[in-house]
Amino acid sequence: MKLGVLTSHPIQYQAPWFRALAKALELQVFICHQQSAAEQGRAGFGVAFDWDVDLLAGYQHRFLKNVSARPGVNHFSGCDTPEINEILKGQLTPHSKLRTPHFDAFIVSGWHLKAYWQAARACRRAGVPVLVRGDSQLHTPRSRLKRWAKEILYRPLLRQFDGFLVVGQRNREYLAHYGVPERKFFFAPHFVDNEWFGGKAAEGRRQKAEGRKEWGADERTVVALFVGKFQAIKRPQDILHALGKLRGSDVKVMAVFVGAGEMEAALRERAATLGVSARFEGFKNQSELPRYYAAADVLVLPSESETWGLVVNEAMACGLPAIVSDAVGCAPDLIEPGRTGFTFPVGDVERLADCLGAVEKLRRAGHDFSAALRAKAAVYSVEAAVAGTVAAVKSFGPGNFAVGKPKAVAR
Repeated sequence: MKLGVLTSHPIQYQAPWFRALAKALELQVFICHQQSAAEQGRAGFGVAFDWDVDLLAGYQHRFLKNVSARPGVNHFSGCDTPEINEILKGQLTPHSKLRTPHFDAFIVSGWHLKAYWQAARACRRAGVPVLVRGDSQLHTPRSRLKRWAKEILYRPLLRQFDGFLVVGQRNREYLAHYGVPERKFFFAPHFVDNEWFGGKAAEGRRQKAEGRKEWGADERTVVALFVGKFQAIKRPQDILHALGKLRGSDVKVMAVFVGAGEMEAALRERAATLGVSARFEGFKNQSELPRYYAAADVLVLPSESETWGLVVNEAMACGLPAIVSDAVGCAPDLIEPGRTGFTFPVGDVERLADCLGAVEKLRRAGHDFSAALRAKAAVYSVEAAVAGTVAAVKSFGPGNFAVGKPKAVAR
């Protein structure tokens, strides 16, 4: 089976999926845009950087010509790749003027870029089944006008896709809300390279005591880790306020912030004002993160809007439970209270403090999160994502496909 994929730019979370798919199918990945180090810095970290892991090895790929007047991946017209139309037209068969499609199915990584719609339209014309994989959820804050507009526009918009690679529960609810039938769903969950993160974390645990000593954390200290951009939508200040609520209690807790962004100075000032213990480690690249997960006691993601939250997958692959707000998309999938972590109402620092206290009590009682975390990672894995993708492609195989009508298969 031949599968094509169009993605906006090289993404660290997609590369393992592409490498694994390339072993199961004949895969060709098309990439709209190559971000510069400066562009990646402007995306929120405020620090120019290139990823220190190879995002292009292990699968066939091709960069398309992006003709956008303002190239980028964060606005609709930033990826404009009309050549995808010619690619998807197919090839002339020998001794005939008929064209046969290059692909048995084609995946686009969302619908928020012009290039994705160029590909979807080309697929419709060429008779190639087009699938989409995204992570939209209904819990994302929207104005009343925007909700109304989506109710009108999204039902016919989503009918342009023949199948949907669903990443989790809230993504499934989102698609069902806009009228997508269950028969078009294929479970291809969000994941990280669990084996890689787990192996790196095992190496990092050898220096765990040294790292915690550098932070000023003793055996009784609960180290609450934040990993990501220091932006208002992530609400990193809520961690500091929760620590403030625990002052004077028997819960000894500190925060370690790994990342960078516009709020750093304000966070440092807030920590000093509240008189709580906080360390700021700066931006860390992909290969550096596992040692921080290995040395901490719990990841905290207090975002007010988060379509998924792949740092939670990373933490769990490293054996670290997570506390997340109920606005974080992965909450119903990855968080089992008391087993893999805890959930609290977004913005409720009292409840966040209670969750930190609960982690401390479990640690004191000798509770081991590792078995539940391994079980969860096994479900949200590259193997599961590949299995769902292959099932989707096979459902559109010879004799199974009329545009818009995939054959029903077990999911």
